[in-house]
Amino acid sequence: MSAETRRHMRLLVFFDLPVVTRAERRAYSIFRRFLLNDGYDMIQFSVYGRILNGNDAEGKHLKRLIDNLPPAGSVRCLTVTEKQFASMKLLVGLPLFQEKAVKSEQMLLF
Repeated sequence: MSAETRRHMRLLVFFDLPVVTRAERRAYSIFRRFLLNDGYDMIQFSVYGRILNGNDAEGKHLKRLIDNLPPAGSVRCLTVTEKQFASMKLLVGLPLFQEKAVKSEQMLLF
């Protein structure tokens, strides 16, 4: 598949993890660190997203996400096209630096 025909998408991860005990806080930290190391950007607290380069990448990153799930809590994911993600409205606050600096068409994906 050529680079022109690939469809850029975003994988969004929403999670709500317990952080009452020391073990739960550790599981939260490990999961959050996995997301950051795997290329996710924090959109809001407990909402992370990353750019994908087609359906093959979606399957690969979804499997990696499943392999690194914490033992307790709620984790959800949603895949949206780049056009749908760009149409998101910011109602209160300012855009993050990452949202201003890099658009998907500016990224070079291998």
